[in-house]
Amino acid sequence: MKTSSIEPIRYLSRDEMDALHKSALRILAGTGMWIDHLKALEYLRQAGCHVDMDRRTVKFPPEVVEAAVARMRRNFQDPDRWPKRMSVRYSQVRFDAQPFRVHEDFTVSAGGFCCFIWDMEGQRRYATLKDVHESLKLADRLDEIAYTGLPCSAQDVPPHLRPVVMAAELVKATRKYGGIETFRGEQVRYVARIGEIVAGNREAHRRDPILVGYAEARSPLCLDAAMADVMLAHLELGLPQSLDTMPNGGATAPMSAAGVLALGLAESLGGLVLGYAVDPDATLTIDLTPGYCDMRSMHFGYAGPERMPLLAARVQLVSEYYGCPSGIHGGKTDACIPGIQVGVEKAMSMCMAVMAGAIGFGTVGHLENAVTFSPVQLVIDNEIARYVRRAVRGFDVNEETLALNVIEEVGPNGHTYDHDHTVQNFRKVELLSPFFDSWTWGGGDSLDRERFEKRAAAKVRELLATETPPVLSAEQEAAIDEIVKEATMDLKA
Repeated sequence: MKTSSIEPIRYLSRDEMDALHKSALRILAGTGMWIDHLKALEYLRQAGCHVDMDRRTVKFPPEVVEAAVARMRRNFQDPDRWPKRMSVRYSQVRFDAQPFRVHEDFTVSAGGFCCFIWDMEGQRRYATLKDVHESLKLADRLDEIAYTGLPCSAQDVPPHLRPVVMAAELVKATRKYGGIETFRGEQVRYVARIGEIVAGNREAHRRDPILVGYAEARSPLCLDAAMADVMLAHLELGLPQSLDTMPNGGATAPMSAAGVLALGLAESLGGLVLGYAVDPDATLTIDLTPGYCDMRSMHFGYAGPERMPLLAARVQLVSEYYGCPSGIHGGKTDACIPGIQVGVEKAMSMCMAVMAGAIGFGTVGHLENAVTFSPVQLVIDNEIARYVRRAVRGFDVNEETLALNVIEEVGPNGHTYDHDHTVQNFRKVELLSPFFDSWTWGGGDSLDRERFEKRAAAKVRELLATETPPVLSAEQEAAIDEIVKEATMDLKA
């Protein structure tokens, strides 16, 4: 299939991307950032930034930022550098230069550390460790899900231990290793050690990293002590990093797409400078996840139509302008329960991400602004992703596919229902999903308004009832259990 020839949607001209970059430089040089971490401030001072240790503010000279961007671009162009890819909390990053195009091989990610679950009885409640086990088993069995973090997070595990315990559960349940949310720097080394056991050793883990968390700026233009700790802890272990940010138009950012992007870009570029200040040979990228504040609820809107061009522009800016192929939010909804709104928002946010050139999207299975996980919705999202994958697939035009011999054989007023060409090709062409039907009125269960949800619920029960072979050896599981025990002794609430 000719996916390489499919051009992505472009919202920005080269001049507009230049303007956004220059605006980010101006923000960093003039307004700067507040960084509540003395060690990070010292790194930045040594890198040539203007640092006020008392006020904990940093101003970034444009030449320092431009040097970091140039270094990142060179690294992405270097075929000998590693790692080449890594899953993050909502998608995937490919640490190598790739054409900016529509990627038929896009990946779908589950995860998100949701506190709540919409369970099989239709009740919203706090997620438990049992829910984590089942959500990971489900994600592992769904064919469109390439990576998974924690679809939900066990609220019956103490918060200071939760990332370590959840990382252990993840690697025992699946090989679709996604990123792990860490909230304190001291949690990172335990999670990383779990990754090293799975990979074989520390060097293998650095070459093919799993379970990697991330730091996140607090818009506007703040990096607090906890997130700086998380970022430095990963960098000091030689693991990839980016400073993610979620500028919220109308709340923490200007109520305009350009303003939201310029602010978020400045924040992530500030993190890029910090990363190279810590380790000049670090594997780094930039990341921003822009959105708008819904003025009705004051929520960060995940799936409104106004966010779609904003996310598409972000993909273009990061992937085409900076040369960092990456994924973006997709499969999102602002609705609280499955229904028509969920279907529209999920399908649109998936399709827009792919058509904008994202290499993947996530996280799926969510309801309620990514606060609540639903196993039924995860199955539905898996099927929507299959639909989107078929919708963006290209096709060939050649002597065989033109099928002129078939047209000649059938002739005027003929049909191809029982032609060999139809028999040989219809399964290749059509989706034929067991979820998406094509009935006449009254045929089958065509009038059952909850048919899709019922079939998804039945699929959940079927997948959870199947036996799952062990993912790790008994020795690996025992070693991981020892790490969890050690963390339980060492980490304090």
